[in-house]
Amino acid sequence: MISPSSSRILPALTWLRHYGRRELSSDLVAAIIVTIMLIPQSLAYAMLAGLPAQVGLYASILPLVAYALFGSSRALAVGPVAVVSLLTAATISRVAEPGTEGYLGAAVALALLSGLMLLTMGLLRLGFLANLLSHPVISGFITASGILIAVSQLKHILGVDAHGHTLVQMGHSLAQQLERTHGWTLLLGSGATAFLFWVRTQLKPLLRKRVGLPPFAADMLAKAGPVAAVVVTSATVAVFDLDTQGVSVVGDVPQGLPPFTVPPLELELWSSLATSALLISVIGFVESVSVAQTLAAKKRQRIDANQELTGLGTANIASAFSGGFPVTGGFSRSVVNFDAGAETPMAGVFTATGIAATALFFTPLFQALPKATLAATIIVAVLSLIDLGAIRRTYRYSKTDFAAMAATMVIVLGVGVEAGVVTGVGLSLALHIWRTSRPHAAVVGQVPGTEHFRNIERHSVVTSPQVLTLRVDESLYFANARYLEDTVYDLVARSPDVSDVILMCSAVNVIDASALESLEAINARLRDAGVTFHLSEVKGPVMDNLARSTFLDDLSGRVFLSQHQAMEALAPDTVRRAQVATAT
Repeated sequence: MISPSSSRILPALTWLRHYGRRELSSDLVAAIIVTIMLIPQSLAYAMLAGLPAQVGLYASILPLVAYALFGSSRALAVGPVAVVSLLTAATISRVAEPGTEGYLGAAVALALLSGLMLLTMGLLRLGFLANLLSHPVISGFITASGILIAVSQLKHILGVDAHGHTLVQMGHSLAQQLERTHGWTLLLGSGATAFLFWVRTQLKPLLRKRVGLPPFAADMLAKAGPVAAVVVTSATVAVFDLDTQGVSVVGDVPQGLPPFTVPPLELELWSSLATSALLISVIGFVESVSVAQTLAAKKRQRIDANQELTGLGTANIASAFSGGFPVTGGFSRSVVNFDAGAETPMAGVFTATGIAATALFFTPLFQALPKATLAATIIVAVLSLIDLGAIRRTYRYSKTDFAAMAATMVIVLGVGVEAGVVTGVGLSLALHIWRTSRPHAAVVGQVPGTEHFRNIERHSVVTSPQVLTLRVDESLYFANARYLEDTVYDLVARSPDVSDVILMCSAVNVIDASALESLEAINARLRDAGVTFHLSEVKGPVMDNLARSTFLDDLSGRVFLSQHQAMEALAPDTVRRAQVATAT
């Protein structure tokens, strides 16, 4: 019998004991479909990271096996993804020249460092880090990254040599090189791009309505579009010898399984990669856990964020020791894996087997593959990341969230992706502190005929001139403690008849040491003014913390179980008036 502790350490033990023929057949079908989709993606994302094509295949083998053993999602497909590949290129290009042995070594070191960081965060149970980035900031970052990635691939579509890490730099470089556009490359690249767009938007309904294929078959054929583009463009290059006419191709891709690789352990290299590795880890984790939770909810399954950190950490470590680069859970391939009927992470193991077979036997087929086709694959894939509708929706709903989103996008496009990540994290935290530093607070009164108390500015309620009740809708901590003091003093100053003040704590989950000092100051100052200070509806854990201090001993008033109980004790006439108001 498998113990709970064993299944927590190795989640694969949970589903392996129930693995049968039904799961096997479902996982095999899903693996075949995902493998077909993942091969061109792996090659393309390696190119996006500035690495040799085979490195993309290496990063799609052992990481999938490692995640299958240690991850908690049954549908997440791990491997190279667009945003992480872009971050990888931006990071290692600062420490090594693209195309050199040092560049590949830095990519491997980055994968190991990221894996160790993720594994450490998992062991420390830091899954809550997924909440550090607000959704508008994440959306803005991913949208801007998608634009940046798409523009960065235009040089391969045009067949020119353009450079730059920001939108302005890339645009300027492309504009200077336009007159050198290579005709055959443009024809292949634009043709592949148009074909992939057509496959994504038109092929599925065409196969369903005119051919009569069932939805599943039509969808899976549409997902195989990139493979068709690879086959056709590679054949075109081979037949017409276009590589000798200036069309840039992948070239020789070494055959064989991923080699065992010892990542560089130079302290100077690791220190220069550390900050970027942390950013890549957090971004990859947030993207991955969001996808995993979405897919798990559809089957009423559970995702453990801390275990996801461990799963992704071991996947990146496996990638490093097999010559790969940083990986995470991909949205598109995970959705395909889910839609194809994957039942367990064994589908990932079968996918890894398919990629390994490709690396072992079929890499010569990629020799004539145009880089323009891989660029087209990337462009079409990342356009699904660009959500301009989210910008409009956020602007309508919250101007502050929109400001954070817009700032993140501007920094990513104008400065770079790493600066955009830092800006996003900083803005998310600053926005949270700003909002909670000025919490919503309302003077409340009793709703006639009920025991409920609501905002006097929103409801018709009954109040007492002698009793002032303030409900604060936020936990009390250092950032809003002084705001609470100022609010209470201001209300009392404007209400000369008040003899009792009740702080209604129904929405207060935490009172930290700074807020405790503010409560003590409020209590002392109101006592000096001849006003008694009370609390109501204090939650159990908060009450436990207060009991460990001297605050309750010094409190001039009482702590009431409910606001209605407080009003019955302090203003019974008001309670009776509320009952009479309903009767009439």
